[in-house]
Amino acid sequence: MLITKLLSYPGHKPSVMSDRDRIRQEKIDQLREQATDGGTTEVVDSRSEPVHVESADHFDDLLTEGGVVLADFYADWCGPCQMLEPIVEELAAETDATVAKVDVDRLQRLAQQYRVQGVPTMYLFADGEQVEQLVGVRQKGELRSLIEQHA
Repeated sequence: MLITKLLSYPGHKPSVMSDRDRIRQEKIDQLREQATDGGTTEVVDSRSEPVHVESADHFDDLLTEGGVVLADFYADWCGPCQMLEPIVEELAAETDATVAKVDVDRLQRLAQQYRVQGVPTMYLFADGEQVEQLVGVRQKGELRSLIEQHA
């Protein structure tokens, strides 16, 4: 591991950095650039990609935000889940629905709470209320129609 001594005077950038320090500095620079866009700060949350649920509280937060939420309970080892993945990614990009991906292996209690017995299982929520439950791979058109019906 390469260790460099960082001097603390303004404008000094060491000529040699470890990979971790370089990546950290690039991320800090990116965040600064995003935060200081002409003196204004703009936060964009387009949800054009699926949201990977980190906890039961995170899932609850997504539901309480309102609107339509398509929750995809999946497992990495599941073949049908892998077939469904590009479909839910496209729905996240093409519809106003929030697509939430819930890993049943990581969030077993949440999967039990929703009585998931097989994967893939999808739930559709409208304004925080469950309106549909679907088990197995579904076609994009069917899922889009359900989303639009509850939007």
